[in-house]
Amino acid sequence: MTTTTGTTITDTTTRTSTEAAQPLGPGALIELIRLASPALPVGGFSYSEGLEAAVDAGLLADEAAVVRWLLDQLHLGLARSDLPAAAQAFIAWRAGDVARVTALNAWVTQTRESRELLAQSQQMGRSLLEWMRRRRAVEHADAELQAAAALEPAPTWPVAFALAAARSGAPLREAMLAFTAGWCDNMVAAAIKAVPLGQVAGQRVLDALAAHIPALVDAALQLPDDARQAFAPMLAVLSARHEMQYSRLFRS
Repeated sequence: MTTTTGTTITDTTTRTSTEAAQPLGPGALIELIRLASPALPVGGFSYSEGLEAAVDAGLLADEAAVVRWLLDQLHLGLARSDLPAAAQAFIAWRAGDVARVTALNAWVTQTRESRELLAQSQQMGRSLLEWMRRRRAVEHADAELQAAAALEPAPTWPVAFALAAARSGAPLREAMLAFTAGWCDNMVAAAIKAVPLGQVAGQRVLDALAAHIPALVDAALQLPDDARQAFAPMLAVLSARHEMQYSRLFRS
């Protein structure tokens, strides 16, 4: 598998074009729904990724402001960083390319801009790995789980999700749609609690985000390695402030 800087995900493997013609089987679909669900026992619901600090700073007073905020995070953050990293890790896990997985995990680790964001990614990654291990009811993890557990300093969320999705049998694009939809669900749930918003308003926010997901996933699947970035300075500032926020609902 080619990993030269500047290549796109679809350049690195013929798997993507092959999968595009394959239907998503019911077992794989159910697995993706579980991975995207807030009920997945990885603790994603306990983090707000700077949103609670934005509420405290008076930046998110209503539904319209929340839509703008989350769309900015979706376009400028997730779609240019964790989403393409997860997609590339998915391909690497399928190919058995542990060196590539290790490099991607290091990139995700190095691009967390606050202690809080780093702790979230590592805790969720570890929790997902433990869930995968326990549900298989095995004493000794298989080679993939061992490789994930050996990632230093910890498996990050995008890389761990990529492993779980790769093992589901789902195609790449559908797996990344689930990854992005899961992020949207968690963030809207945080907004409902922190702003606060009503449940119906939360659904309207999800509708606004969902309209952007397919195109963003398609763009992320074409993103070269040297175009990945994690540069959201205001989000980093708000996340750092949240670490010391006096009163908060969400974990820091």
